[in-house]
Amino acid sequence: MKAILSTALVLGLCGLVGAADKVDPVGSWKCEYKIGEQQRTSTLTIKKDGDKLAGTMNWPDQKDEKLKDVKLKDGTLTFSAVRKLMGNEITVEYTFKVDGDNLKGKGAADFQGQKQEFDISGKREKKDK
Repeated sequence: MKAILSTALVLGLCGLVGAADKVDPVGSWKCEYKIGEQQRTSTLTIKKDGDKLAGTMNWPDQKDEKLKDVKLKDGTLTFSAVRKLMGNEITVEYTFKVDGDNLKGKGAADFQGQKQEFDISGKREKKDK
């Protein structure tokens, strides 16, 4: 009886681990966030490049910024992107939890010596058929 329960537990845990690996961040995501009281938007595009992930981030005033160190582990997507504002280059570190067609997470950057964080969320855009 113990052997059967142990086997069921192991198989159940393997199923959970397998489910976490099936998270798919590939696609185009419309993101929204607030900095101060200003509502902002961006578009995140994640692609497969062989067995690695790659992508770009677009903002209304900056296009096709390549993402760096794109990783997916345990359903969490991480990467950085350089934001160019008022002659400054600011590296923003992003961490998202991927849940189906939704992203939810944080962005963090050092700006003039101060670390600032903001909440950010996104929805995957549906492909035209």
